[in-house]
Amino acid sequence: MTRYRVGLIGCGSIGRSHAYGWTHSERTELVALADITPAARDEFGEDFGVPEAARYSDYREMVSKERPDIVSVCLWHAQHASTVIAVAAMKPKLIICEKPIAPSLGEAEQMLIAAERNNVKLAIGHQRRFLPGWVMARDLVAEGAIGKVTHLWSNIADGLLNWGTHAIDMMRFIMGDPAATAVVGAVQRDSDRYERGLRIEDSCLGLIQFANGAQATIESDLTPRETASINCIFYGTEGMIQVDENDVRMMNASTNGWKTLTSWEYAQTFEDAFVAQSESIADWLDGKIDSYRGEAKNAYAVMEIMMALYESARLNE
Repeated sequence: MTRYRVGLIGCGSIGRSHAYGWTHSERTELVALADITPAARDEFGEDFGVPEAARYSDYREMVSKERPDIVSVCLWHAQHASTVIAVAAMKPKLIICEKPIAPSLGEAEQMLIAAERNNVKLAIGHQRRFLPGWVMARDLVAEGAIGKVTHLWSNIADGLLNWGTHAIDMMRFIMGDPAATAVVGAVQRDSDRYERGLRIEDSCLGLIQFANGAQATIESDLTPRETASINCIFYGTEGMIQVDENDVRMMNASTNGWKTLTSWEYAQTFEDAFVAQSESIADWLDGKIDSYRGEAKNAYAVMEIMMALYESARLNE
């Protein structure tokens, strides 16, 4: 069994989640890290057992000297493209970059091109695709438990580039990743609002038409934050399901009202999402699976939808 060596860039909170996944999988090991802040990388290195000699201030030096098989890019959105492009040129086997893929389609395209030219697999950190609620909902939809999906609704907060990335990715994943064919977006920004250094909207209302015939409504920051969540309701011709991270509630002709289908026992069959992400990436590198559910092409499709919502609002079309 191949054990893949991992180098991590960005010793913040999401970096810790990635590191947990790499260090709790028998098929990966965290061998190096990089961060511009000495205190952050030293504390991180101590917590995850990375030797002092393998802690770098310059990620380029880390990748060049350590030659990791996998590189985790755990930086803020605006740093994704430049970092992934630079790392791809050094040809690791795989790069996994945090979501969203990038703040713009142009940057996202450059990332995809850089990975392809250097024969590097590129994944995006949509680890929620491994959560039990999402996986069970995907199976139910595929089995036809609610008939043909006609409508979806999600109510989120903190902007499209943050929560919206997960919500739209959930919609696509559970329906089998259909393409979007059209969107209509209404966007408002009156305040000076930022999220991780990037300007974001105050609120957004979007309608998404998918190629499978389903229409999705996404509401962002239109209700008090405490009432929002990264979940979704799927309406079908023969029933409906309400999906959260670890829970699925369904109503159809056989359930006699709403029925909770997930359970503590069912959830226990799943690993931590970041560990499952690490295991699946190892499977992809080993050739055990032909495609990885968090491949960059799926994150790019999400980015297309979000940017199209902004463009719809700009053009009023």
